[in-house]
Formats: sequence, C-alpha cells, structure tokens
Amino acid sequence: MTLDTILDVLTGAFLLLGGFLSAAAGVGLLRFPDAIARLHATTKPQILGLTFVLLAIALQNHQLSTILLLLFLLVFQMITAPVSAHMIARAGYRGGIIAPNSLLVDELERAIDAAPEFDNADGAEADDISWAETTAQPTSVPNANEPLDAEDERQQNASN
Repeated sequence: MTLDTILDVLTGAFLLLGGFLSAAAGVGLLRFPDAIARLHATTKPQILGLTFVLLAIALQNHQLSTILLLLFLLVFQMITAPVSAHMIARAGYRGGIIAPNSLLVDELERAIDAAPEFDNADGAEADDISWAETTAQPTSVPNANEPLDAEDERQQNASN
C-alpha cells in the first residue's frame, strides 16, 4: 500500500464518520423531546462531525494555506456553536419552553429572580424612565416622485 492509498482510505473514513455525526445531529434535533436535549444533540456531534470532515480535507490538500483556513474554521465553530446554543437555551428558559423535569438543578432561577427588571435596550430599570423617553420620534420616508417642496411641507406638518 502506498501513502496515497492510505490517505484516501483515511479521507473516506473521516468523511463517512463526519457525515454520520452530522446526520445524527439532525436526527437528534428532530427526535429529542425538549429544547435542552435538542441543543445538546445539535452542537456536540456537529462539531465532531465537522472536525472529521475538515481532517479529511486536510489529508487531501497538504497546502499550508488550506490547513490554516481549516483550522480557523474549526476554531470559529468551536467558539460560536456552544455560545449560540447557550444563548438559545437561556432564551428558551426565560420564555418557558424548557421542560422543568429536564433540569436536575436549576441554578438560573436564582440568578433571574435576583436580577433587576429592564424594559428597554439602554439597561435602565423600568422605574427610572418614562414612556416618552423610550419611544423614538417617527421619521418620514420621502417619496422619490414628489418634488422637494412637498417633502419640506410634509416634514413641517409632521413636526407641528
């Protein structure tokens, strides 16, 4: 057996394994009962499946630039997939779609109960601001077919 044959066999095995793990992530997304289990099923096998696919590509293309790009892609996925799953899980918890019996320990409940309530994007507490401060002034969108005189007149009427 030559080195090229061994690399081809390894590449095929890595591609099959990566495809299987990615398919398992898709099946887990469809079959698992609650949001936490679905997020776990989509992030863990997806990262490992992607790792095997990228290894297969690296075995076939030995250029340094390709390997560095593949490494960058892997690190990017390893950083963003867990963070996005975490944020989706927190949003699901706050939205009430997480099944209570799926949690053994609920550490987030104490943190949410202790946190102040916020009503706006600025982070000000609800009692510190008035409704007028949170609403933006409507802006008019000019019509390209109208002459400038009508646009100026419309802006003056809107401000009055």
